[in-house]
Amino acid sequence: MPAEAAPRLRESTLQLLRRAVGRPAHWRDKLGRLAVALRGWADSRAVDRRLQHLHALGRLEAPLPTAIQRMVGAIDMLRFFLVPCAATYYSQKNIHFGFHTLLRALEDPASMIDPLGLHSARDTVIHHLLQVVHANPDYDLQLLESFPDGLDRLEAELEALRAGTHARAAELAATVEDADYHPRLLARLRAFRRRVATPLLCDEVLSDPRYMQLERVFGDLTSTMRYFSRLPATPRGALHHLLTVRTFPAHLAG
Repeated sequence: MPAEAAPRLRESTLQLLRRAVGRPAHWRDKLGRLAVALRGWADSRAVDRRLQHLHALGRLEAPLPTAIQRMVGAIDMLRFFLVPCAATYYSQKNIHFGFHTLLRALEDPASMIDPLGLHSARDTVIHHLLQVVHANPDYDLQLLESFPDGLDRLEAELEALRAGTHARAAELAATVEDADYHPRLLARLRAFRRRVATPLLCDEVLSDPRYMQLERVFGDLTSTMRYFSRLPATPRGALHHLLTVRTFPAHLAG
């Protein structure tokens, strides 16, 4: 018998909204993570320390991107890759992209305000991985390596989801359209920790030639930050880039 469709694909709009909002007992945790994420934006030195630590781990190359380069790079990543790729993927799944984004914001608002994850606490990065079906989770897995127990904690949460004991499982079901995603993510995490290459978790969109090159740039932390480090580093140069560059500048990704 075919597996039952995930709640995200079979429940009504009202049911999904209720799932995403979750139980009142979880609201304090959600708001607490949001407050931590907002405070993170005011602490640029914490981001620099995280980047230096990732460089020491061998995940990043010198020179490290400046704050201006990271800002411009984040906008490029959103406008050229993340948003169009996600819109194409959800369209193929007959999922309304705008409504899905609303569900994500209700389920975990903290994960929506930091596209690079560099200002986010460990648990926000983990919840983002659990909340959104990733074709390639390597960027976030590498980001979690900047926390001493980041990968251990992610594995523990995935084990809890598999065992049916995760406290937020019902809420996560509001945004995870693939019923097999969490088991596949657990397998990918274990392969990642062994440094074993594995296929993409889903390739319906990333096999599209429009996105293949962009996935090679933005699919992991190393290549993403390498691209960022080649972007304009002055306010004037950054503004000129954002106003005049309308297609992905592939020459900066080589």
